Amino acid sequence: MKINPNLLSGLTLVAFLTALSFYVSHTVIANNLQLSALTIAILIGLILGNTFYVHIEKETAQGIQFAKTILLRTGIVLYGFRITLQDIHSVGVNAVISDALLLVTTFFLTCWIGIRLLKIDKQIVQLTAAGCSICGAAAIMATTSIVKAESHKVSVAVALIVIFGTLCMFLYPAFYPYLNGILNEHQFGIYIGSTVHEVAQVYAAGGNINSTIADTAVITKMIRVMMLAPFLISLAYSLQQGNDEKQKITIPWFAVLFIAVAVFNSFDLIPEKMVNILIQIDTFLLMMAMSALGLTTRISSIKQAGIKPLLLGGIICLWLIVGGFFINLVMQFLFR
Repeated sequence: MKINPNLLSGLTLVAFLTALSFYVSHTVIANNLQLSALTIAILIGLILGNTFYVHIEKETAQGIQFAKTILLRTGIVLYGFRITLQDIHSVGVNAVISDALLLVTTFFLTCWIGIRLLKIDKQIVQLTAAGCSICGAAAIMATTSIVKAESHKVSVAVALIVIFGTLCMFLYPAFYPYLNGILNEHQFGIYIGSTVHEVAQVYAAGGNINSTIADTAVITKMIRVMMLAPFLISLAYSLQQGNDEKQKITIPWFAVLFIAVAVFNSFDLIPEKMVNILIQIDTFLLMMAMSALGLTTRISSIKQAGIKPLLLGGIICLWLIVGGFFINLVMQFLFR
């Protein structure tokens, strides 16, 4: 079988950038800043994409596009190996309800403020809403497949997750001494997991308090991740319903497979070592997709978005902190 050199060269490039990003993610600076490997991948891609990559873009375009589509969707499917139904049971129904309420309210609030009030590009708002309400960069990348957004719009949304997720990482441990008498330890972990943007940021925020809160927070966060599949299916349906042209509803099958993998993973049918290997492969695939995204993003396009997305990110961050607190307070009262 003849190998397409354009496809091969593009995949080789993003594989190299992914390996570089993985190395950087284990440095002291990256650990102190709690920068996830996915975030580092897009940052390195962004830097190179606006320098030397323009000279080899034509020779690698097919491989880069393959990474942004096929590898991304494969990565989303394999993400299911990070979750089990037992995890959901261990934190209780109040975590599930808190996650669901914050997902729905955050998504629609972000869309309403961003599109109606701030008049920001609709796709940037939708991507930002997905990232803030579900699981940061991974949700943004998955939503990209549904809304068909350009690379620079994705980068704007990811930048907001990095900025405000990092801020939350430090704020929650600072709040804990003052809220400790109001929210119990278990519910505070749920509070972090149901409101902080990225998985790495959730772990950092909880870990800076104690290990018990960190564990509860991460499990709660992974329940939010599990809600990605029904969210993507609902979004795909609503976007096609809003289309003037009558067409068949396209189901994002990668989202359905994501749930199927999570359920399969709950039965311990394959060894834990194999699951860990699959998770590492998944991380590599998602990093390749993020590297490809960074390579095709132009900083000039991000600048055109202006200050409004930053304002939107700040408003939603405030909602997650304040609104999320009161939602979790009600959940604690109902399920004490």
